[in-house]
Amino acid sequence: MSCFPDTSFLCALYQAQGNSCRADQFMAQLNGALPVSSLLLLEYRQSVRLQIWLHRNDLSRGFTQTEGQQMLNDMQADLNAGLLTMMPVDWSAVHQRAEALSGAHTPAAGHRLADILQVATALHLGVTEFLTFDANQEKLAVAEGLVVPL
Repeated sequence: MSCFPDTSFLCALYQAQGNSCRADQFMAQLNGALPVSSLLLLEYRQSVRLQIWLHRNDLSRGFTQTEGQQMLNDMQADLNAGLLTMMPVDWSAVHQRAEALSGAHTPAAGHRLADILQVATALHLGVTEFLTFDANQEKLAVAEGLVVPL
């Protein structure tokens, strides 16, 4: 295992957008399954559900119920098929790492907790590559020695 994705990468895999081609190309070249954590899947599912809610309240925003449900179904199918693999994570260790990252980087760069937790998880798992399309999260990952190959 050499890589770990964030939610922006999963969104690009499961919903057509500007970065989808790059995400698809990466997946086509990946040997083995893409590692994920329970936190990453929770954040992804929550993000999709929020987009469905946003669309229901303002048709110019978010995803339709059908589109969002298809995204969730496609991700679950890939998990069931072994294209995504759930990694065991020591959440206490990740939280300690996240606290250190927060103290070291947030005062200067304004990172969100979810982004810090995803980078801390990647570091905890010992990967070398972090898959993100989020510019601020990329800065955090690179500052911590991870390569962002996208």
